[in-house]
Amino acid sequence: MTSPHHAPPLGGVIESVLYTADMKRARHFFTQVLGLESHLEDERFTAYPTGNTMLLVFQQGQTGETVHLPDDMGAIPPDDGEGRQHLALAIPAESLDDWEVHLAAHGIAIEGRTRWPKGSVSLYFRDPDDHLLELVTPGLWPNY
Repeated sequence: MTSPHHAPPLGGVIESVLYTADMKRARHFFTQVLGLESHLEDERFTAYPTGNTMLLVFQQGQTGETVHLPDDMGAIPPDDGEGRQHLALAIPAESLDDWEVHLAAHGIAIEGRTRWPKGSVSLYFRDPDDHLLELVTPGLWPNY
């Protein structure tokens, strides 16, 4: 048992969430532009595996009520979000130039390019909901 002054250990971030005003448009972007494949989807959300995490894209206004799961599995409390959000996705260093070409081919403007002190590079661009997305090569953080 841990001391009351120290939190038990965490294993990492399992889910990250973005909210969309238009699920069809968001699904097109995440599958066609970013190349993600949906793991699970319904009218409320789409779940995309991204390495060891899941990117969840929720339809705005569809998660404001408690979701009661079948067979006494429990419930998911309400949540919702609005406004511009940020998400960074890991890419191999050798794919950086290919990503720039790929995004340009889809008409996606690169809003920023940052070279970090340890050699990592970030490309910044927007999704259709104006969220700031970042593709980042290894070396940005001590754990990446």
